[in-house]
This record gives sequence, structure tokens and C-alpha cells, in this order.
Amino acid sequence: MGKKQHDVLIVGLGRFGAAAAIELNRLGHRVTALEKDPVKAESFLGKVFKVVQGDASLPRVMADQKCQNFPVAIVAIASSVEASVLAAANLVDAGVPDIWAKALSPEHARILDRIGVHHVVLPEAETGRRVAHLVGGSLLDYIEFDDGFAIVKMSPPSEAIGFTLGQSQIRSKYGVTIVGVKSPGLDFVHATPETKVTSHDTLIVSGPSSLIERFAARP
Repeated sequence: MGKKQHDVLIVGLGRFGAAAAIELNRLGHRVTALEKDPVKAESFLGKVFKVVQGDASLPRVMADQKCQNFPVAIVAIASSVEASVLAAANLVDAGVPDIWAKALSPEHARILDRIGVHHVVLPEAETGRRVAHLVGGSLLDYIEFDDGFAIVKMSPPSEAIGFTLGQSQIRSKYGVTIVGVKSPGLDFVHATPETKVTSHDTLIVSGPSSLIERFAARP
């Protein structure tokens, strides 16, 4: 959603929906939250621009909220695949131009995709893959994109320590790019060929996932 401020409709205030609502509110977006559970809806009053208690699977409820006027909507229902699909379908029918939805399973994700949801998120699966890359200890953080491209945070390999990036020639050797370096107590800096790496630094590295894994396996 870039840096523009939006009116955002969030359907469902479970852990995923609540976290998205709070963060979007913090970023300056005007968030309307729609929650079926009256107790949960009441507990969220004052945390975002507007909280409405209602069942998003019902077309009349969505019509009452004028959901067609929202440029962005997030379906964060976690309790029922049927309720999630119906809520998403109501948003698609209303012509909301940018719909995000949390899927509970790959099958759920396929249904959401087929009915016209623009962005389907499988948070548990994505978190599981991320953890798998972190378990070995060589990576400090890992983000992978759909096209097999990844950005990672990692400690420097021994062959880079004490040398500038131009001297170590990491890119030509391994096909990955060190895009930034963070030294203890200092601000993050964008990497240049003159950037010298120490053993205490943290590297931000980008490139194809397979090449990053090979590079991270270096001692």
C-alpha cells in the first residue's frame, strides 16, 4: 500500500486481524474493524477509527458498512473457512479494488484465489518456512518472495571479515549482493565496494534463495 493513507476495512479481530488493525492505525491509515463477536468488538473500541459489531458473511451487513467505498479490505477471519469465503465474496461482489485475505489452509487459499481475492496470505505456512531457514543458526532473519528471491540478515562469513566488499568480491563469487551493513551501536548503512566488514557486523544480503543458502553455509 506504499506510503499513501487509506481507509481500510478489516474483517475479523483475531490475532492476525487485530495486529494488522493496530499497525495500520499506527501508520496513519483510517481503519474500520468489523467483528462478529460483540465482546471482542467492544474490547477494541478506541484502538482504531471505527469498530462495528456484525457478521461480514451477510451481504446486508457489508452493504450497511458501504464496503464498496473502501479501497482496501482485509479478511482476517480465523474461526471458519465458510465465513471467510462468504465475507471475501461479499467484498469481491462489491468491487473493492484491493482485497487481502488470510487463508487457513492451501485448499482455503485456492478458493479465495478463485473467487477473486487479490492477495492471499498463509501466515502459518510462511512462518514455518521462515523458521526452517533460521534453525541452522547461520541466518538471523529470512524473507523469501514468490519468485525464489530472498533477503536475509546474517553474520559475515570469515572470508569477508577484514576486507572491503570490493576486495572480497562476494557478488562475483556467490551471485548474491550485500546491500547493507549494520555495525554495533551505529546506524544501518548501504553497502558500497569500499565498505569494510568486521566480525561484529550484521549483513543484509539479497539474491536467489538457493545462492543465499550456499553463501550462508560458508564458515
